[in-house]
Amino acid sequence: MKIYLVGGAVRDHLLGIANEHTEKDWVVVGSSPDDMLDLGYRQVGKEFPVFLHPGTQEEYALARLERKVGKGYKGFEFDTSSQVTLEQDLSRRDLTINAIAQDIRNNDELFDPFNGQEDLNQGLLRHVSDAFSEDPVRVLRVARFSARFKPFGFKVAHATHRLMKQMVDSGEVDALTPERVFKELEKSLTYATPSAFFKVLSACNAYERVFAPLSTHQHQSHDNKFEFLDDLNTDQPHLKFCVWLVNEKIDAISQLCKRLKCPKQYEQLAKISAQFYEFVQSFDDQTAELIYEFFAKTDALRRKDRFEDLLKVYQLLSVDVDDVIKLKGLLGAIDIASLDKTNISQAIIDEKKSIISASLNATQ
Repeated sequence: MKIYLVGGAVRDHLLGIANEHTEKDWVVVGSSPDDMLDLGYRQVGKEFPVFLHPGTQEEYALARLERKVGKGYKGFEFDTSSQVTLEQDLSRRDLTINAIAQDIRNNDELFDPFNGQEDLNQGLLRHVSDAFSEDPVRVLRVARFSARFKPFGFKVAHATHRLMKQMVDSGEVDALTPERVFKELEKSLTYATPSAFFKVLSACNAYERVFAPLSTHQHQSHDNKFEFLDDLNTDQPHLKFCVWLVNEKIDAISQLCKRLKCPKQYEQLAKISAQFYEFVQSFDDQTAELIYEFFAKTDALRRKDRFEDLLKVYQLLSVDVDDVIKLKGLLGAIDIASLDKTNISQAIIDEKKSIISASLNATQ
């Protein structure tokens, strides 16, 4: 039995990226489920044998082969017999840069049968084999890796791009599950340059299939119309999600969030961000009545955290929200005890409108 470190941990180490959050991916060659259980490992996973280390609780997977038997990324049968070699296991992986193994028990010797190190040096995202086309998730992963490694100058290999386009044309990407699409999208939005994620999907025609409810984006393969998402002063994916969708119609955002099963936090914030984007850009030109409705519809005083996120979205879009913040502070400081209790609800509304009117008059 031999154990190798594979995948992202090896790749990031070779790139010189110190990432303590990168999960270690271990593959075990020449073993069986019974052998692993005898050594104290605990089996998890139903599709293929994965075992938790008795000490570290890290996952160890038996080397395996795959055979495509159905649509989507779940349509596989697995062979995890002890005869499966390390090279056979690596051959089923998506990209050459993820198909490098390290023998930590033998001076960290590298096993690189598909020239992943050369592609790392050249900044290429290249598929290992044509088996790449059997798993639609790999289209999303290549797009995500493009976003993550854009600062390193990585590009998608031409042959891999052609293969991804064929997967879209054949309808293979239509088998993607909403949960997996959102997971890859969310991860991409945590990176400094998420524009590459959308560019790659656009270039292979996957964007309009994966994000079907949105307005059609016609991009040339070498253009990048999503660069406004790069280098934003936040690492919060839900804020970037709203920036991405701020010019979309509310109904399209609702349909997209339903399609991707997005968390409510994402959907609600994205919808109000789009709804009031133009309004806040011309905030000082609005009437007192419309400004009152803005604070009421955004529930600014009760849902303070969401309203703060809304303003952060606009600030990321270079919208001046100082007057909004100042007026919200004034509305939040109303002394309810001093108001007429006969009809307190109406009294609060009247006081808010009075404060808004006075604030507008002071700025004119």
